[in-house]
Amino acid sequence: MSSAGNMISFAFVIFSALCHQVFGEVVTGSVALNSGVFDKIIQKHKAVLVKFDETYPYGTKQNVFKEVAKASVVQSDLLVAEVQVADYGDKDNIDLAERFGVTKADFPAYRLFLNGKNTDPIKFTANVESADDIKNFVIRESGLWLGRPGCLEEFDNLVKEFFAAAEDKRSEVVQKAEKAAEKLTVDSEKASAETYIKTLKKVLEKGKDFVKSEVTRVEKLRSGKVSDKKKEQLGDRLNILTTFQLNVKDEL
Repeated sequence: MSSAGNMISFAFVIFSALCHQVFGEVVTGSVALNSGVFDKIIQKHKAVLVKFDETYPYGTKQNVFKEVAKASVVQSDLLVAEVQVADYGDKDNIDLAERFGVTKADFPAYRLFLNGKNTDPIKFTANVESADDIKNFVIRESGLWLGRPGCLEEFDNLVKEFFAAAEDKRSEVVQKAEKAAEKLTVDSEKASAETYIKTLKKVLEKGKDFVKSEVTRVEKLRSGKVSDKKKEQLGDRLNILTTFQLNVKDEL
């Protein structure tokens, strides 16, 4: 074979490998849905987050989806799914997109289906390039827990209990948190628990406005010149504060 032929053959092999990698990609924690199984799947789950998108999506927005899907693995009541919509050929799944008012200009578009209902999903309207925004949307609307770095499920639930309690009962929730912290043996979990407890006490002392001011303060610190380790610690603190933010909004 000539050198030109070898080059063409080599290019074809590389192209084929790339096609396989992109087109045959499996997203951990996500399932692909189509018109034939959509309703069957939706009706069997407490919460289903569906992303409507183009065929073979890639880039930053798809990487965000992968992060969300991976995070969903810890929550058995949540299914993350993807509907790839084609506007050519057989126009696969175009009927699903039209059914839920999704157009090509909206891609990627997220809809959250709750309690097995395949109608009237909740529309995600925040930043599709932020995995945190998408996860917080799911947490807020479904009430399900999704693991975020630094967060502890038991303490997230205690924060929810704290804001649901009458003001004269909230100190009792803080005491429950302190007792729960005493049982922890992992250093990272102890550190997270301490952040929860300190924040609960500050809210008791200063009111819910403390949460907003603390988020601003920590974000400013994190955007400054700090070590990677410190930035990670501040990121964990922000994740915990997000739990407080979500519950403050629910209280309003």
